[in-house]
Amino acid sequence: MNVYGFISQVLEIVVALALAPLLTGWVNQWRAWLQNKTAPSLWQPYRVLHKLFNKDSVVADSASPLFRSVPYIVFGCMALASSIVPTLSTDLPLAPAADAIALVGLFALARVFISLAAMDIGTSFGSLGARREMLIGFLAEPALLMVLFSASLISKSTSLTTMVETLAHQELAIYPALAFAGVAFTMVSLAENARIPVDNPATHLELTMIHEALILEYSGRHLALLEWAASLKLFAYSCIGLALFFPWGVAEADAPLALVLALPVLVAKLAIGGMALAVLETLAAKMRIFRAPEFLAAAFLLAVLGMLVHILLAQ
Repeated sequence: MNVYGFISQVLEIVVALALAPLLTGWVNQWRAWLQNKTAPSLWQPYRVLHKLFNKDSVVADSASPLFRSVPYIVFGCMALASSIVPTLSTDLPLAPAADAIALVGLFALARVFISLAAMDIGTSFGSLGARREMLIGFLAEPALLMVLFSASLISKSTSLTTMVETLAHQELAIYPALAFAGVAFTMVSLAENARIPVDNPATHLELTMIHEALILEYSGRHLALLEWAASLKLFAYSCIGLALFFPWGVAEADAPLALVLALPVLVAKLAIGGMALAVLETLAAKMRIFRAPEFLAAAFLLAVLGMLVHILLAQ
């Protein structure tokens, strides 16, 4: 392992852990502004995490060791997923593990554990949220895989670093396959991160909530880890989208100056992406939970169409 690769990997992890709550605060600010409301502070997610980490965790008597360990497992999965996405540099020691299938597997692993923890206590809300979460994941994961496979057909590899290096050196042109994949990825990202129109991250209504129903029984540091993990998941999905569809500005191997410039480029792209997400949520309406399968099926079909278009044009 070279020193430059080690520095790049550590910097990616630190940036992900530090910027993930900031991205959440940025999106919340823009949502409030677009809805003509008083916006919360940009640092509000950090204050919430600080408050929760300083509170005691209240755990039900019927909770098993699984319930207590799940926040650490979910947080670890999201931190690892954020660290293997090439956001600042493609020279990453974890690059061999940065495979598209492994990345989707990390998201699936976190989903399974948090669903099991929600059902562990035996409350009706936990079981309701777990069933809805598994339904969304069952439909969203194949669509995400098809999106990643559409990009892998261009780069001839399922490695995320290879995808970024290949797409960044391509001539500026419109790829119909990536256009279909981009729309599908946007739809999957909204569903996977509990955003409108699939879920509302600000609601506590039992008839509509999905993510909030999973974490109702958590408090203190456990809830802080889960909230931080949710921000990391949004950060990871945002960085996947930037790596696949806007890969420019990512440093390559043995390029210290490019690594320094990659950080402000990443911040600028995330700022624009956060504004776009807030606009999408403001313009869209919350759909019924029973319409979510149709929404994600459309995303899957668009991703498959992207693959077919690439195969047809390549012949």
